[in-house]
Amino acid sequence: MSFVNEFYPSFWWIPAGVLTAALAIKLPTIIRLWSDPLLRAVGGLLLLACAVFVFVAPATIAWVNRVTGVTNISAPWVYSLLTAFCGSCLLLIIAWRNGLADRSAQTVRAMRWVVATYSGVIVALWVLFALGDAPVERLRDLDTYYANTAYLREMILLYLLAHTVATLITSWLIWNWVRADGLDAWLRWGLKFLGVGYAIQLAFDAAKLTAVAARWAGRNLDWLSTGVAPPIACLSAILIAIGFILPHAGQYLHDRWRVRFAHRELRPLYLLLRTVNGGGTPFLLRATPELRLIRRETFIRDVLLPLARHIDEDRRRSAYDAALALGFEAGRAKALASAVSIQDAVAARHHAADGAGDHDGDTTDLLREIGAVSRALRRPEELAAVRGQVGARARAEAEVTVRSPSATHPSHPPAEDHAV
Repeated sequence: MSFVNEFYPSFWWIPAGVLTAALAIKLPTIIRLWSDPLLRAVGGLLLLACAVFVFVAPATIAWVNRVTGVTNISAPWVYSLLTAFCGSCLLLIIAWRNGLADRSAQTVRAMRWVVATYSGVIVALWVLFALGDAPVERLRDLDTYYANTAYLREMILLYLLAHTVATLITSWLIWNWVRADGLDAWLRWGLKFLGVGYAIQLAFDAAKLTAVAARWAGRNLDWLSTGVAPPIACLSAILIAIGFILPHAGQYLHDRWRVRFAHRELRPLYLLLRTVNGGGTPFLLRATPELRLIRRETFIRDVLLPLARHIDEDRRRSAYDAALALGFEAGRAKALASAVSIQDAVAARHHAADGAGDHDGDTTDLLREIGAVSRALRRPEELAAVRGQVGARARAEAEVTVRSPSATHPSHPPAEDHAV
């Protein structure tokens, strides 16, 4: 508890900073896809959560009280922000799970109930504060200090019960959703973080309610409210922030990685085909990863089309059979055979006197499987093994061809039979 007490004045800025960072990460996507109401809702929710932790800091509480001239007016303000956050979480989970297109009577009724209930709670908080009397400014322990004060007692209990009910319902909805089939992996992990975050919020509510109930019973357990609840709230806020941004940020990063990986995967084939015309795609400083991938794919296909004249289909089939004989599965064998035939075609083009080939090549498979072919070029030992197998088979066939005439046409024809 001493650690929390020592850092209590600045403790609340940690989750506020994390939530602000989460909002900053998500802001470009929100702006780019402003027409998506769910993204806007997530942004608003993160902003609301950040506001809760900014205004709950003791320095901010004292500033608000001083600016307004009303002692402890920060209490209903912070409680209102927290209640609005709880209601917004419920609305977002309902809309997120059911989808915006779901306008069923049950969904509409549930959303209207949430809006009406939590709007009423916020109004009631301000009414109860106005009816109560809180002359002594409390920056840290207002919940327990005024736990037995008329109207303020009801205000404190109301916000805690509203928070607990919202947390229970949200947790139940999330964990039911996690068990559903067909969820995207990023969404499932985001929901798990949300579920853990809201489960931890229940511990926050338990600590607060226990401390308040202890005051009603004439005991002092204020340390639960001032020493245990704050770090729980901070941890919960961080997990909830991660849960909301993970599905979108994770999918975005996954797509970035997939595009960059595909671009890198094509590098061996790209470098090989650059030797055909001595050039490549011009470098563009501001090109997006998607544009660089498209330009590389286009370059490869543009070079493969004329190179098809130099591809020996018979040797390609021989390389395929050789790869199968070496134990490679059909797809891998096909890629290795194509890689060998492209290498041979590049060499043949360099040695051709007029640069023209005499093969009528079909590049349909090559154009479709450039990624697999490029991966095959990364394994020169496998390509060498295929070439060695092709050579061994060719030598074996040549030996059979050499022996075959001897067996068919012996050097000493049999003697003719003479009639006696």
